[in-house]
Amino acid sequence: MKQSAGILLYKFVDKTVFFFLVHPGGPFWKNKDLESWSIPKGEFTDDENPLDAAIREFKEETSFEVDGDFIKLEYVKLKSGKIVHAWAVDFDLDETLIKSNDFEIEWPPKSGKLESFPEIDKGEWFQTDEALKKINPAQADFIVQMISKIAATL
Repeated sequence: MKQSAGILLYKFVDKTVFFFLVHPGGPFWKNKDLESWSIPKGEFTDDENPLDAAIREFKEETSFEVDGDFIKLEYVKLKSGKIVHAWAVDFDLDETLIKSNDFEIEWPPKSGKLESFPEIDKGEWFQTDEALKKINPAQADFIVQMISKIAATL
């Protein structure tokens, strides 16, 4: 079974919580917006610590090293059967400075030409309502979980 691990950044501006999401790069996602965004994440193997993998993937996809008091969230299961583990952390970054690693695919399809695309083409901070509209529905539960945890501390 495939597994991914990722990081959900959040921050407060005054008393409003914002969540950091990334938009996948490449031609398939170019014109997609609602329900297309994600937490920065990536696959890991059984012999790798999931939080270490999440931190590594965050750096690969954004070029930022993230640290802080990580909050373990309950995993979600995608339609594909893949399990996504996530941690939330209160951490601020300047989304305009993101630099993602690249991947190659045959593009256009069946052309025999390999094209390189950034894994992430942008990242943005969203207030809760907007974040819930933008994020892939299977991952929305990560935001819902964090809202519950934040509410419990107020």
